[in-house]
Amino acid sequence: MFRARRRLVMALSAVALATASVSAATAAPAHAGASADASAGADAQERAFQDCPALAELPDGARPADWRCEAMTAVGHLTLGRVEVPIDEPLAITFAEGTVDGEFRQVFGAMAATPLRVRGTPLSITPRYGGYSDFESNDERRGELDLTFGITGPGLPSGCSIGSTTAPVHLVLLETDPPKVVTPDPLVVTFGVEDNRFAIPRTSGCGLLGPVLDKALRLPAPAGVNSIDLDARVTMRSYSES
Repeated sequence: MFRARRRLVMALSAVALATASVSAATAAPAHAGASADASAGADAQERAFQDCPALAELPDGARPADWRCEAMTAVGHLTLGRVEVPIDEPLAITFAEGTVDGEFRQVFGAMAATPLRVRGTPLSITPRYGGYSDFESNDERRGELDLTFGITGPGLPSGCSIGSTTAPVHLVLLETDPPKVVTPDPLVVTFGVEDNRFAIPRTSGCGLLGPVLDKALRLPAPAGVNSIDLDARVTMRSYSES
């Protein structure tokens, strides 16, 4: 394990050395992007219900009494290719769910996450919403979620990421710990989920450093190599209480 970690640090250190030849004009957007990610991450625990979709954003015919907002925070662990990082600052996801004429519907609100520092390197990885979610659980999965993983570091352009808005990483989250009610009013529930079956593509939007990052991170990485596990806490509020 020590030798493997040392090899990883040495490989990613090459990324830092490679950035020395990148112009200051290229480095500037990376700084701006990193600041934006840090600001979003700092708000993750404070957002709660302020990111609930507004009543006007719910489907036509939605009755407030039949809809609720769910504000979730989660911590855990993430493995992408060669990199393993703890998710020790909660990521936050907010969405609304309810029924219209007896049919279940959902509306996504927002996602915020703190940049995850890759130990021994100047790089950080930030999970971001990839444009699709389905949190209706069934016997086969707890939910599905598309993510991209922004990469920030010296000399990297602001669009550098693993996965993109046109080709995000698709997670199918399986339950590892069944729901437990913490408090009934307001309703607060905890549960555990994981996915270790998703594949990871090469980096995109990383400019000339893309191939260097791919080699250092061992990307693309097939299913079975990558994983995410989360311990989640969800607070729920009816739209009739808004």
